[in-house]
Amino acid sequence: MRGSGPAIVLLHGTSANHAVWEPVAEALAEHATVIALDQRGHGRSDKPAQGYTGRDFAGDVVTVLDALGIERAIVGGHSLGGRNAWTVGALHPGRVDAVVSVDYTPYVEASVLDDLAARVAGGHRAFPDVAAIEDYIRGRYPRILPGAVERRARWGYTQRADGQWWPLADPDAMQQLIEGFRTPWDAEFRAVSAPMTSIRGASSRIVSEAAWSAAIADRPQDRWILVNDADHYIPEEHPELVAAEFVRLLAS
Repeated sequence: MRGSGPAIVLLHGTSANHAVWEPVAEALAEHATVIALDQRGHGRSDKPAQGYTGRDFAGDVVTVLDALGIERAIVGGHSLGGRNAWTVGALHPGRVDAVVSVDYTPYVEASVLDDLAARVAGGHRAFPDVAAIEDYIRGRYPRILPGAVERRARWGYTQRADGQWWPLADPDAMQQLIEGFRTPWDAEFRAVSAPMTSIRGASSRIVSEAAWSAAIADRPQDRWILVNDADHYIPEEHPELVAAEFVRLLAS
């Protein structure tokens, strides 16, 4: 948590952690109180055996707001975090001033989720050192900025007693939450009454043009931003653009 003023909650994507938001949070700290979470199953948060539905993740956000004595917040998220952000907005409308969803919609195709499950499962393996982790991250996320590579390596892995480095994201949790994506939460998406902005990378492997168009048809009154020089990982490729959108919402 950093900054002061109106609250902004930032939610990362599948297998990531709070640190992916660091450049965005730094840019926003002069405007707001910024809270970036390790969501359940990820990073240094709890990893229960079950409980990885949109409702569970949304409840965690409210629990954090209650613990901090914060009544209302702008809630933004990337991928998994985007789905969770609009779910908070739908299920807890009295706690949400606005929603920002980055590169996720209710209409992501089943084949895309199949591919995502395979990629995430393949990432749960041992690495001999941090340099090997960074090489892997650069290959998996070729467009993210150099600092983002270092942050993912530093905050997303832990060294075990045998000297090997392993991801902190729990593999069972990852598979459960990806299966949870197959419940679209489209009714909740339509039900959000707060102002909502959606952002998509033109080269996204997650949100197809069809999934994007279907979401726009659901909420034509919203703000829709297409980022031409980006794929799925927009907060780590264009943090200044994402931060500017939050600043716009604060001003409005």
